[in-house]
Amino acid sequence: MTERVLLPESDAELLERAGLDPLPEPTEGLFRNDGWLRRISSEQVLLFGGGRALLLEVAHPLVAAGVAQHSDFRRDPLGRLRRTLEAMSTLTFADRGRALAAARGVERAHARVRGTLPRAVGVFAEGTPYDGRAPELIRWVWATLADTAIVVYEQFVAPLDGVAKEDYYAGQAAIARLLGVPPERVPASFAAFRSDFDAMLAGDELCVGSDAREIAASILRPPGGGGGTVRLVTTALLPERLREAFELPWDAEREQRFAALGASVRALRKPAVPDRPCGSREGV
Repeated sequence: MTERVLLPESDAELLERAGLDPLPEPTEGLFRNDGWLRRISSEQVLLFGGGRALLLEVAHPLVAAGVAQHSDFRRDPLGRLRRTLEAMSTLTFADRGRALAAARGVERAHARVRGTLPRAVGVFAEGTPYDGRAPELIRWVWATLADTAIVVYEQFVAPLDGVAKEDYYAGQAAIARLLGVPPERVPASFAAFRSDFDAMLAGDELCVGSDAREIAASILRPPGGGGGTVRLVTTALLPERLREAFELPWDAEREQRFAALGASVRALRKPAVPDRPCGSREGV
């Protein structure tokens, strides 16, 4: 995997690649205040999905090797995830200048991530090169975050209809292009995204090796103990295939605990007045 994507030099080129039309006012950032990307991304419960997104990422052996060899996950298990979420938040909510700077910052970080697999994992042979700016690796990491946000929102907040998902995905697709995924490799709709994501889950590129298990353990079984809620939520939200691959047990008792947690979170965040549809001016 030798192809690398370089971000454009100027703001104008970067905005053209993102395909944002129309653009909000510069001080508002890249995305509408009343859009579903910001509405979903503003929910604090999305933090529940951090473990799921990370384990999905490192289920790809080349991503796992990059994390293992180019991060300090053993000393600071949450550091990389925290930096990723901060960058995504800046892209989503910051003014235009800071958002574009964040995209370039991600590209610079990815540029340092290069190496080879130390051992064979799944379909990838020992010595297979990896590169943090390879389009398919950028696309997979982005996809795990985009998909996890939907899964967590629907689990802990409320179901989303097709219109909301498409509006949310339109923003996410722009973020993918900002991060360096070539436009022709970004699925054109939420339905196409889901189809691609499900195909990836069912395919042979994902394989949990020793690097992925060590990274997962640093999050789910920290040396100092604890992590029970993180482990429960992460296990619950993972697709069954990866649950088994990471050797995370699941049974009726755990399922009941997770259901009770979800009910508690939804009850605590339930507004006194029901939410109006996003963008509605009813009663104004």
